[in-house]
Amino acid sequence: MRYDRNKALLQAEIPGLELLARGKVRDIFDLGDSLLFVATDRISAFDVVMPNGIPDKGRALTGMSLFWFKLLDWLPNHLVSSDIASVPALARHAADLDGRAMIVKKARPLPVECIIRGYLVGSGWNDYRKTGSVCGIKLRDGYRQAEKLDKAIFTPSTKAEQGTHDENISFETAEKTLGADIARKVRELSLKAYTCAADFAIGKGVILADTKLEFGILDGKVALIDEVLTPDSSRFWPASEYKLGSNPPSLDKQFVRDYLESLKWEKRPPAPDLPDEIVFKTREKYLSAYEAITGAKL
Repeated sequence: MRYDRNKALLQAEIPGLELLARGKVRDIFDLGDSLLFVATDRISAFDVVMPNGIPDKGRALTGMSLFWFKLLDWLPNHLVSSDIASVPALARHAADLDGRAMIVKKARPLPVECIIRGYLVGSGWNDYRKTGSVCGIKLRDGYRQAEKLDKAIFTPSTKAEQGTHDENISFETAEKTLGADIARKVRELSLKAYTCAADFAIGKGVILADTKLEFGILDGKVALIDEVLTPDSSRFWPASEYKLGSNPPSLDKQFVRDYLESLKWEKRPPAPDLPDEIVFKTREKYLSAYEAITGAKL
């Protein structure tokens, strides 16, 4: 295992297991008829991975994903187990993998990211101010920044490779990419999952402003894969600090994006090193999100 100066896990190394991929956050290993997902502490912004990580971030992501997979038990998913002791090859790595590993079924990922927006903020707000629409979806006049939409909207995008940017696409393009039936199915499931999660979160004093879900085909059916409803893939706001007309403070990696926006950086590799102050304030936000949603300490 490779750590950075703040004891953030940057890279998982498991002798005897084939490494299939290193994503922006997850390292994926082959277990034969299943996969091992290891959530490292890497953090990306603007689709670029930062050189240093956020301690405990991977554990927060894994814990939240496990929580949501269980809560959304009506939605098929790829999770098999988080019990790494059940795999002999992982036993001697248990200390490093504890709390950050999931064993999942092999699925065929769909080449579209499913973004659901419940509030008008970020790039959606910028789009609305210019065009009156968000990703081509016409909205009524009169919305204010950070306002709750009358109805959550589904705005798919391409899946970016590391170092490149996601691109918004129309639903019609998603239908052409996925096939009409699958595109409609993932839209239906995405909106239902968002609504269920947002209703749960507000009961915990947290607003789920938007989220990104990923689906795959598993045993011939559409299933939820990868992470789900974490601070990496979602925008969480403390309800007590929410107000219209500005971006509410968030419990996610928006804090890192805001810091990077203050620099003269062109949003492409190499990324700048994150100062310790930014690292540990970001860690606090991830842990706060985990604790608020799950009701447990990490």
